[in-house]
Amino acid sequence: MLLRASPWLFALLLSACAVQPPAPPPTPVPPAARPPALITTPAATFPTLKPVDWTSFGVWQDDTVNEVWDAFLLSCSTLKKQSAWQAVCNEAATLPPPDDAATRAFFEQRFQLYQATQDDGSAEGLITGYYEPLLKGDRVQTERARYPLYAVPDDLVTVDLASVYPELKNLRLRGRLAGNKLVPYPTRKDIESPANGNGFKGTPIAWVEDPVDLFFLQIQGSGRIELPDGTHMRVGYADQNGHPYKSIGKLLVERGELKLEQASMQGIKDWGMKNPDKLPELLASNPSFVFFRELPNGLSGPLGALGVPLTGGRSIAIDPRYIPLGAPVFLATTQPNSTLPLNKLVMAQDTGGAIRGGVRADVFWGFGDAAGELAGRMKQSGKMWVLLPKDYPFASARR
Repeated sequence: MLLRASPWLFALLLSACAVQPPAPPPTPVPPAARPPALITTPAATFPTLKPVDWTSFGVWQDDTVNEVWDAFLLSCSTLKKQSAWQAVCNEAATLPPPDDAATRAFFEQRFQLYQATQDDGSAEGLITGYYEPLLKGDRVQTERARYPLYAVPDDLVTVDLASVYPELKNLRLRGRLAGNKLVPYPTRKDIESPANGNGFKGTPIAWVEDPVDLFFLQIQGSGRIELPDGTHMRVGYADQNGHPYKSIGKLLVERGELKLEQASMQGIKDWGMKNPDKLPELLASNPSFVFFRELPNGLSGPLGALGVPLTGGRSIAIDPRYIPLGAPVFLATTQPNSTLPLNKLVMAQDTGGAIRGGVRADVFWGFGDAAGELAGRMKQSGKMWVLLPKDYPFASARR
């Protein structure tokens, strides 16, 4: 039936996985409630993961791996509901905080190591960074706080395509109803210019002072807003309008406005300050638009796509078509804008619209300006190895 679909449908299918919605925060189970049923992990095919032997894994010794233990337990709070992860996660929960040698032994004895590769078999890919920014704003519109963060609109329709076409796992179709037809949702330009008659009706959950900071908040996916009384409001990704992400940094380079090495977050912000008259058109060139929800301030970090708080320096975003969400991943790359090695064990706890491919990761650096400096300058080459339980149910294509 897909062969008879309209061209717009194919375009929307391709854009549907631009950003993946995080699972909601785990809900505490009342003491009297029956524990949730175990989810049988379906057989999965990840043909770009190549098994390797631990003895040939030279960079494994370069990291203090027990520093990832708390982040691993956070992943397990969700993964333990899957049959493939139940045994290793239940065992990990009974252990006292292990030292480095014990942590290393735990992973070596209970996990199979796989090198991540691209579709063409190559082993290197792009490693970037993101962070949790702090913006100035208010819960109500004021003279200074004039740019809205919108909640998910009532008319946004999201269809999980895997329920109809299993081969389209991790893809979602987004749009809105016009009569009995599903049509594309308004673009960023339409949403930010509702007076043009596109019918967008959004409900702001907060307002911020700087449109460029708001734009990058949508790219980061989560952040905090400093309110006039000094308190912080934490916000996180709730959904997206279904249009593909388009890099404004790449566009500035193509136009000759910036050199490639200047097209960092900091470089783009500096360009915007020098070219305020050109800024609205530049921002509108990215049709993707993110909607937010308010998150509890008590979280240890922003929520990723796995539904658990992210850990600065130990959480990454990956493409779940190539790497199972929640898995430990060993990353071998270099420090931001440097040739100094950065080899460390991290957790695949998030996804993102620009994270596409078998060797592709976005490192979460944490909260604030220092983390933003690292994230904005990170565009490195790197390799990745994935750790999966030894009895992980690969489909027959793997065997």
